[in-house]
Amino acid sequence: MSTDSQRTDPARGPLFTKPFFVLLFLSLAGLFFIGVRFVKGIGAVSNLSDGYPWGIWVAYDVAIGTAVTCGGFAVALLSYLMHRGAYHSLVKSAILTSLFGAFLAASSIVVEIGRPWNAHGFFAPTSWQPNSAFFELTLCAAGYLVAEVIEYLPAIVPMLGRGNPTSLRTLLFNFLKARGMVQVSPESGAVPTWLLRRRINQLLILIALAGIVLPTMHQSALGSLMLIASTKLHPLWHGPFLPLLFLINCIYIGYAIVVFESILASFVQARPFRSAELAAAAALIPWLSGAWLVVRLGDLVNRGQIEAVFHGDFYSVFFLAECFLMTIGSAPLFNRRKRQSPRRLFISASMMLLGGGLYRFNVYLIGFNPGNGWHYFPSFAEVTISAGIVSLEILAYQVLIKLLPPIPAESAGY
Repeated sequence: MSTDSQRTDPARGPLFTKPFFVLLFLSLAGLFFIGVRFVKGIGAVSNLSDGYPWGIWVAYDVAIGTAVTCGGFAVALLSYLMHRGAYHSLVKSAILTSLFGAFLAASSIVVEIGRPWNAHGFFAPTSWQPNSAFFELTLCAAGYLVAEVIEYLPAIVPMLGRGNPTSLRTLLFNFLKARGMVQVSPESGAVPTWLLRRRINQLLILIALAGIVLPTMHQSALGSLMLIASTKLHPLWHGPFLPLLFLINCIYIGYAIVVFESILASFVQARPFRSAELAAAAALIPWLSGAWLVVRLGDLVNRGQIEAVFHGDFYSVFFLAECFLMTIGSAPLFNRRKRQSPRRLFISASMMLLGGGLYRFNVYLIGFNPGNGWHYFPSFAEVTISAGIVSLEILAYQVLIKLLPPIPAESAGY
């Protein structure tokens, strides 16, 4: 990772732009209502109830947000396992995107918890419930977040206070030196950053493995959570293959978000598009979405629910919408020539994100009906909190790519 071929340069352009201040305003508005939520209670800012114990925070921020985190997971499969690092240039940006998606989901869970003062129980093994799908989901998601942070450390080490004897970089080096893990460079008394990087890189193979295993578990757990809602989830979405469908769904969403983010970042920063690597990642999307549709429709046929697709009611419209978006998004990617076009790749990735995200939104909210007398529509504060958290993530991403750019330099030889 420390080779010249993987060198990165700062993003161009000023930091304080109009989009920066718009995102800052939305972030502050979201933080304000989060403050109201913790001071006055969850009922002061949300329309949640006993019938609808979760709403847009879980359906969008958690269910869809955790799918976005699988960009790093999907690229790790492509880079480390399938092609032995041939597509490593995509890894850093994918990890950064995954890192922010994980923080989005974690932040939303903290806001959504009805009794946040009891959250400390998660850290007490005596309070654990291994038979709970939600416990598995939370444990694996937290582990994945830690793995993403560690995996991004090689990009942060060079920035930890160059030349400052009290910097975090110096303190970290002294800690490792005291334990005989590194030695002072004989050429100078400066802190040899490459030694820290080497020690971190030695851990990356284990971290990469954890980054592959943990999402597999927590994404399938997201589907398992809704298996118990057999009487409340519409038959178009409830079925025994929910864990498998959520797992496949997160992988093609992962590739789609990497393509989307990479093309958008390259366009904004006036960098060359990484067409070859993106085309390779995009080539897997139609096969994955095709497999997902086969399992999805096959399950409906097996359960005798295929007729519900054509009822023309509220539920069938949303079902057809998700299938339509994924079909028009993935079908062009079978064509090799179209995969070489950044414009077509961007459109297809956008459609896949909308369709794949809509499926998860449908499972957790649209298709969920707790019975007569219960109704839910997100309040203004709920929407503002969601928009604020997302804006804060994008704002932090903008700042980081100015300081710790995730895109390899133009002269890196790619």
